[in-house]
Amino acid sequence: MAEAFAGIGKIRYEGPTSKNPLAFKHYNAGEVVAGKTMAEHLRFSIAYWHAFRNAGGDPFGPGTRQMSWDDGSASVDNAIRRVRVAFEFLEKLGVGFYCFHDRDVAPEGSTLAESNRNLDAVVKVLKAEQQRTGVKLLWGTANLFSHPRYMHGAATSPSADVFAFAAAQVAKAMEVTHELGGAAYLFWGGREGYKSLLNTDMKRELDHLGRFFHMAVEHKKAIGFTGPFYIEPKPKEPTKHQYDFDAAAAYAFLRHYGLTEHFKLNIEANHATLAGHTFAHELAYAAAVGLFGSVDANRGDPLLGWDTDQFPTDLYDATSAMLVILDAGGFSTGGLNFDAHVARESFEPVDLFHAHIGGMDTFARALKIATAIRKDGVLADFIRQRYASWDGGLGREIEAGKKSLADLSRTMVEKGNPDPVASGRIEMLENIVNEYLGGTGF
Repeated sequence: MAEAFAGIGKIRYEGPTSKNPLAFKHYNAGEVVAGKTMAEHLRFSIAYWHAFRNAGGDPFGPGTRQMSWDDGSASVDNAIRRVRVAFEFLEKLGVGFYCFHDRDVAPEGSTLAESNRNLDAVVKVLKAEQQRTGVKLLWGTANLFSHPRYMHGAATSPSADVFAFAAAQVAKAMEVTHELGGAAYLFWGGREGYKSLLNTDMKRELDHLGRFFHMAVEHKKAIGFTGPFYIEPKPKEPTKHQYDFDAAAAYAFLRHYGLTEHFKLNIEANHATLAGHTFAHELAYAAAVGLFGSVDANRGDPLLGWDTDQFPTDLYDATSAMLVILDAGGFSTGGLNFDAHVARESFEPVDLFHAHIGGMDTFARALKIATAIRKDGVLADFIRQRYASWDGGLGREIEAGKKSLADLSRTMVEKGNPDPVASGRIEMLENIVNEYLGGTGF
């Protein structure tokens, strides 16, 4: 098979002074930062659906991307050809991981049995390509939202048959993920929500979703898969309200149904925007409740009310994210998956390289900046001083559960008023971060 990206060689690190648009200026895979290589810290992954299935169409027009390798058919042969192209791209870009939905890599058949056979045929090629290149599967998942059968939801469908079909599809996707050595398995509830409460039994749907996840845990144990499950929160689109609205809603759901032991969260920057949060907020909440797992690295547009899935190029945003990720201990099974697509106007094959190079360089810079900030301790020291009253005396006794409301009432009646509090110094801290962002060597 001829090269799909002919004329493009392996992308190399050439340093910040390079003018080569097909070279890394900041991402140097083997460079050691804070005890690990950049590749180990960042664990970059390519989203199969956006990179190799998204033709660039939108509601106002068809796709524009030049993908000469794809004949447009829903055939296994075309799917296998696409795998070869994907791994050519992964090799040339120098990325160690990829992610997929089952229907990204293999076509849907007329029956579940046929769909499974199609998937098995393509998985053989995926497995061979992984062995040939050393690229690994970060996580796999099942597409439970595109087919018309899922118009009312999958695990939350009013149809028991649809629920059963979704369960069978997930079982197969989990088995395939396990066969390919996937580090984790992801659930994104694209249509697990509602358009109108007039036709929705919310409690029953939530109970069904909880049962679905418990069944998945049981199947995971049965097949010997040891990686974590991820839930990817998103507040809306395609439904009006989705049950995994944000990190807090997902955590509440998992706690209620006794699932926190088995699940972590995959936080997407664009979904945080849609939920009215910052990317860093969602990461920080997930870390605070012990559910930080992985990241879909992209960005949204605050001026637009939909999932724009743009490539991440905002250095401030990426640095804020890396500060949280490093504080949380970094990635173990997760990584930075580029759930992003090139613009409709960027239709040539080379544009896929430009987009990923930019995202990788942005996070490489953010890693270095966040590491420098943490090493200097300027933010940590300020936060430590701000909460110093909790490190001894009354604060420590409250945290230890040694004080009641009655105790505190007596204490404050006797004292009269709280001690004065210090300024939050928000502007000063923002200025300090900007100084690092503008520093040399990053």
